[in-house]
Amino acid sequence: MQERALPDARDGLKPVQRRILWAMEEDGNTYNKPYRKSAKTVGNVIGNYHPHGDTSVYDAIVRMSQDWKSALPLIDMQGNNGSIDDDPAAAMRYTEARLSKIAGYLMQDIDRETVDWSPNFSDEKMEPTVLPARYPNLLINGITGIAAGYATSIPPHNFDEVIQASIYRIDHPDSTTKDLMQYVKGPDFPTGGIIMGKDGIFQALDTGRGKVVIRSKAEIVESKTINQIVITEIPYEVVKINLVKRIDEIRLNAKVSGMLDVRDESDRKGLRIVIDLKKEANAQAILNYLYKNTDLQINYHYNVIAIVNRTPKQLSLGDMLDAFLEHREDVVIKRTRFDLRKKNERMHIVEGLIKALSILDEVIATIRASKGKADSRANIMNKFGFSEAQAEAIVTMQLYRLSSTDVKDLKSEFSRLKKEIRDLEKILKDPNARKELMKAELHELEEEFVMPRRSQLVEEVEDIVINETDMIADEQVVAMISSQGYFKRVPLRSYASSDQNNPALKEGDHLEYVDQISTLDSLLFFTSKGRMGLIPVYLLEEKKWKDLGVHYSSMYKTEVNERICAVYAIHGKPQNTDLIMISKTDRSAAPISIVRHSLQGKTRKHHGTWR
Repeated sequence: MQERALPDARDGLKPVQRRILWAMEEDGNTYNKPYRKSAKTVGNVIGNYHPHGDTSVYDAIVRMSQDWKSALPLIDMQGNNGSIDDDPAAAMRYTEARLSKIAGYLMQDIDRETVDWSPNFSDEKMEPTVLPARYPNLLINGITGIAAGYATSIPPHNFDEVIQASIYRIDHPDSTTKDLMQYVKGPDFPTGGIIMGKDGIFQALDTGRGKVVIRSKAEIVESKTINQIVITEIPYEVVKINLVKRIDEIRLNAKVSGMLDVRDESDRKGLRIVIDLKKEANAQAILNYLYKNTDLQINYHYNVIAIVNRTPKQLSLGDMLDAFLEHREDVVIKRTRFDLRKKNERMHIVEGLIKALSILDEVIATIRASKGKADSRANIMNKFGFSEAQAEAIVTMQLYRLSSTDVKDLKSEFSRLKKEIRDLEKILKDPNARKELMKAELHELEEEFVMPRRSQLVEEVEDIVINETDMIADEQVVAMISSQGYFKRVPLRSYASSDQNNPALKEGDHLEYVDQISTLDSLLFFTSKGRMGLIPVYLLEEKKWKDLGVHYSSMYKTEVNERICAVYAIHGKPQNTDLIMISKTDRSAAPISIVRHSLQGKTRKHHGTWR
């Protein structure tokens, strides 16, 4: 279970991903060949290497092709491969796929005895246990997975930064996380966004576990009639359509005043979500509210767990680079041994051909006197001391190779092979030569795949402070309070177009207060039971003039037959303000009582009673 769900630290792949890539490579389904039906690849994978459901295999192919989930997609897919709105990909019979160019570098030199192989599930074929991996795929593309007792969540990082850090690590094997962060600044998500918190990034890269804050990239655009919040990048793995729905719910539920419309204007050119605001609305306050209450800002949790020596381990940035570099050095050694053996074999053949050409007449005479190919081979081996391999090459040599030009070519090839063999032997003997070769190969990739950073980094996490009144647009409305306790606010346009002489009231009720007022003002009211209440105008539910309104019992505790006696407008925020109430009664009642109330800051229930 762990091996299925967790990646190998060396090539950064789960088994299903590795099998998909190898099956496509084996079938010649590479970036420089035509696309092939995805269904054919799925069939090859489940038929030869991965005996599980075709859906799981196809889902893995689709994910490796999605450029909003992978920094460098390993699969190049033609057709509908889903969307950032979490739309499903088209069925495998409709899509076509092939390996991407970068995927070829994961498998480069796999045919040169660079990795170990194991039998497939039916013992009919052999499959690689790991890919040669020319670059640290674990860091660059990241991965997520859940196993028994383990879960891994590794974000993508910038290709150029990781390559530079790998080169630095080769020269400085004892470098600290701080040293490596000169190059790897933090994660780099394919969806961009703003990553906040240098301390969180350091902890995640230093320990393999931590939290970073990802914020959408948004801009406030002002015009003559309205303002807009334009969002062009959203956090990694956030489903765009769900985000738009959530913002629209906030608008519809009137949790934030001043939002007019929410639109998804994304197209092939890129992502674009537009929120229209009233001109007088506080755009920054609304944006802060959305950061706090939607996925416009999320926390991404690092949990870097990968398989190292067949065991799940928590890895730091240095550990991940070391796992790759150790594997890469092993690949270079095995590849060099393979090349050395092949070149020694070829030089042995060339040496024999040169010798044969120097005694060509005698060799030809011996062959003509022989009874067949096997007899010719045996005779020249016995007579001239050629090895079996040399004798085989001589008897199968074509006549045109006897020209003087070919003799010169053979001698030139012999000299070249001799030099190449010396270079290969140096690589095997000298660790510094191996390091220089590894660095040169990394530099080649760095030059071929240039990837500008997509996610912006901000050192400090910005605290989101939300003042409720800051999100309230300063609008003039008509507030209405009836004697029986019905409250409402009416837009000026609706009020002006209505019959003001016929307000919606219950039988026996009358208006206690009606006047034009700002949504940022408050209304102070007193009841027949000697109690008072303070309510901001923006909390009054917006209604039409012909609507009854909402009874204040939904906001305050009331008593039977309690009525509104008086209402006063308080402009602005009631701050450092005291209210003193004095009542009078008949002689038989209790003495006059004086009650002091504070009207500071935010709205709350106040009680003042007298007898």
